Amino acid sequence: MTSEERLQKYNVPVPRYTSYPPANYFHGSFGPGEYEAALEESNTAGPAHISFYIHIPFCRHLCHYCGCNSFVMTAKKTVDRYISALHTEIDKVAGKLNNRRKIAQIHYGGGTPTLLPVSTLRELNRHLLAGFECIDQPEIAIECHPGYMDESYWTELTEAGFNRFSLGIQDFNDQVLKAVNRRPSLLPVETIVTSVRKKGMRINMDFIYGLPFQTAESFAATIRRAAELQPDRLVTFSYAHVPWVNKRQLIIEKTGLPPGGEKGRMYENARSILTDAGYQTIGMDHFVKETDELYPALLTGQLHRNFQGYCTRRTTGQVYALGVTGISQLYNGYAQNSKDIVEYINRIENDSFATVKGYRLKREEQITGMVIESLMCNYTINWKELEEQLMIPSEQIKEITGYNFCVLKTFAEDGIITMDNDHIRITPEGSLFIRNVAASLDKKMQQTTRSFSKPV
Repeated sequence: MTSEERLQKYNVPVPRYTSYPPANYFHGSFGPGEYEAALEESNTAGPAHISFYIHIPFCRHLCHYCGCNSFVMTAKKTVDRYISALHTEIDKVAGKLNNRRKIAQIHYGGGTPTLLPVSTLRELNRHLLAGFECIDQPEIAIECHPGYMDESYWTELTEAGFNRFSLGIQDFNDQVLKAVNRRPSLLPVETIVTSVRKKGMRINMDFIYGLPFQTAESFAATIRRAAELQPDRLVTFSYAHVPWVNKRQLIIEKTGLPPGGEKGRMYENARSILTDAGYQTIGMDHFVKETDELYPALLTGQLHRNFQGYCTRRTTGQVYALGVTGISQLYNGYAQNSKDIVEYINRIENDSFATVKGYRLKREEQITGMVIESLMCNYTINWKELEEQLMIPSEQIKEITGYNFCVLKTFAEDGIITMDNDHIRITPEGSLFIRNVAASLDKKMQQTTRSFSKPV
């Protein structure tokens, strides 16, 4: 089967599987009381480490492609109330956690966290770190919009407690950025990289393929320039066109999107360029240097993923999300805060959690999630290993996941996987369709009416 034929056959809507089950299964009967109970239960469940996520929803302006819960920068009074509510929520959540547990990760997302004064970010870090010890070399990361960050801001940010910066570049082509309402970097990216590297910071670069005016050749030029800068990690996100979720994407639709075949070539070109530059493929969209700890974790089957992204078993933790729309990812379920800023602030100020929906995991769903995570992170499922880990016969695990030999055999015939009785392995050619294989091991997908994005 040719790559074009695979694309035509398998480029169908499937979940991204950043969680299992996906967030569109969450329901409103999971509220503050259920979240409080889940917080307390999380102290006796694994993983023991703590991962904090802080959502900063404010943006100077809104990019048309973005599906995140973000808002145009509002009145200073509201921003100040929001930051105060974050500090209150930190106290409320931390008060339910065992203070002998250690922080492994802190991640700021948005919105645009770097619209806030560095002093505000520094105080939030201090507050989080005051209540717990950290593991050796924790990851304290922030998403950066370089379009608004001058030299003094970058300098201050390197002194605010962070050790990893994720630069949201998306594309180096100004025509592409203008079409999606994204401001290009204020400083040359080369200058930023040189400056923050001198301070010992680790650097991620984020790109999106499938945007208006992008071609396989133009995106290849962007990735070549990025590879020359040698970021520690580089991410190529497939643009998810979901206008039923984000109506702003209808503007992009009017401009026009590249066809699936062209989009597939963008990814293949990027993978080839980055492989030649010495990067290793991680999961479905990440590339890392061999010196990055994610790569040996992949080789040993110890790669993990949570809402913060890919991580190792050393750094993974249960995720405690703070702020509007934040999703906590605990051993026994998920809890999501209100998406409305005023409602979030009012709930926190009234001494309540801001949980509006969530999901309590059944044991069968935890098992299915582990199987899908193994595939999505490590490109393989070892049924015997899972049998030993879960102390359940492998045939029972297969039954829980809805394992269908005939469906998997078709994936194998089409060059997406190799398989035997004890293993499923994703081929290099099949990595773009890893979500399709995961969906075949998800009983919920056999009768779902929910909407998802396409892999490409």
